Amino acid sequence: MAAAVNSPSGSTVDGRAARWQSHREERRRELIKSARKAVHTLGSDASMEDIAAAAGTSKSVFYRYFGDKAGLQQAVGEVVISQMQRRIQEAAQGAQTPREGLLAMVSAYLQMAETSPNVYTFVTTYAAGESGTATGGIAAAGALGHFFEEVRDMIERPMRAHLGAGKEAVIGYWPTAAIGLVRNAGEQWLGTPESAGKPDQETMARQITAWLCVGIAPELKTLDPHNPKP
Repeated sequence: MAAAVNSPSGSTVDGRAARWQSHREERRRELIKSARKAVHTLGSDASMEDIAAAAGTSKSVFYRYFGDKAGLQQAVGEVVISQMQRRIQEAAQGAQTPREGLLAMVSAYLQMAETSPNVYTFVTTYAAGESGTATGGIAAAGALGHFFEEVRDMIERPMRAHLGAGKEAVIGYWPTAAIGLVRNAGEQWLGTPESAGKPDQETMARQITAWLCVGIAPELKTLDPHNPKP
């Protein structure tokens, strides 16, 4: 018979149910960790069956805990993105200027994504056509949306302090636009095959930061219409 524990309020808590819930949570964490390792090795398009086999269990176990592949992507995404967020916050805290802060955040983002491109792609995209998947293209959408909202706020705070009052038009739009540039440029860089022309992570971080701060003005040449030579 299950042990009963009386709470201060007089209600009875089933000790066995509490232990079972703790066991389920621990098992869920183990499955997320196993799935992350499997995706890192097998690729972002790994099926539930592939992931389950790599984890040494059946795909029915993953369906039981996560519902479908989108649910698994969401769960892995929450863990990965939380780690990215902490790393970016730590990087930004040591910055002395807004530009240094941007560089630190961009560098941390690229470093985390580059550590495991397969896992990053897995948690930020949706693999259509997976059997048992019924939730549509929402994989990791909640966690990812929250992540970029937090990053936007991290960008906005030093901007507000640096620019002062009367700059709401800039502060209200620029951080969101900046995130779009960082993410799109970063993901294109991440998906570009290695070659002599591909910048390394540090160079790419500095390039993105320069685009954010001064745009491409240094790349443009002002030509005299009467003298087209630079």
